[in-house]
Amino acid sequence: MHRQNASPPIHHPVPQRPVQVPMMQSPPPPPQSSDPYDNPYGGHASAYPGQPNAYAQFGNFAQGGAGFFTDPMTAQMGFNVARAAMSGGTDLAEKNITRYFSSLKPYFAVTNIYVVRKLSLLLNPWRHVPWSRQITARASAQRPGEAETMFLLPREDLNAPDMYIPLMSFVTYILLSALLYGLSGTFHPELLGYTASSALGAVVFELIGLRLGCYLLSIGNPQLLDLVAYSGYKFVGVIVSILATAVLGRGWLSWIVFLYCYGAQAFFLLRSLKYVLLPDSDGSGDAQSVYTAPRTQRKRRTWFLFGYSYLVQLLLMLVLTSGVGKKVKV
Repeated sequence: MHRQNASPPIHHPVPQRPVQVPMMQSPPPPPQSSDPYDNPYGGHASAYPGQPNAYAQFGNFAQGGAGFFTDPMTAQMGFNVARAAMSGGTDLAEKNITRYFSSLKPYFAVTNIYVVRKLSLLLNPWRHVPWSRQITARASAQRPGEAETMFLLPREDLNAPDMYIPLMSFVTYILLSALLYGLSGTFHPELLGYTASSALGAVVFELIGLRLGCYLLSIGNPQLLDLVAYSGYKFVGVIVSILATAVLGRGWLSWIVFLYCYGAQAFFLLRSLKYVLLPDSDGSGDAQSVYTAPRTQRKRRTWFLFGYSYLVQLLLMLVLTSGVGKKVKV
């Protein structure tokens, strides 16, 4: 029998001392730089020492805003403040608009009878009397229990200025000019804007001259809407003159019609504006008061009223009627 050889056991080497495994560490950050764009690790750091970080402030603001909307009481308080501010602005706008329309509304208080009589007065003012406006005493809206003196409305007083006739005559003047341009074959859409701007410019020029004269001559403070109404009455005579030129042609007959309308308009303004541009010495502007200004000042104001009624009206009516109604083909 053969003898089996047994293999010796395998012994693994045992380390005599422990082996230290090196720990991996990240490289140290670069030194701080004054320029925040040079620091990739500190991009969110503040660029100026001693100041808070902008990103931190934004984060705090975002957290605060989130807290504002998540807190019901705080959000409701903010909504109430915003609602109160919007309500106050709306009330102020409505109050101003209401005040403006309330001051403009009496000038449109007219009737059909008033319009017919007023047009007749504008074209035939020679024998009309009286020219002073009528006043009445009514209960004061601001002071209950007290009475205040005020002028009558246009439908109650023929001498009261209105805005209905000037506005309608202004629009009629523009449409009539466009119609005559169309009949003559020279109409263009731009002529509507040109005619409207020319007429409006004439009125603005007239109002500026009136206010400047009132300021230089110390003629109180006449109502602007009254002056606008009196200035717009000239379009009635301008329309009649244009129609006469379109029908009769540019001859001596049309010039007679123009001179008549101009004389009627000048006489109407001279008599009507006497109680507006020539008030009493204390500047109250009462229609029933007696004119007691010094003689020198009274003379200057009278010449100013005469120049406005005759010279200025002649110039403006010539400008408004020139070039309109030429070469009409019927």
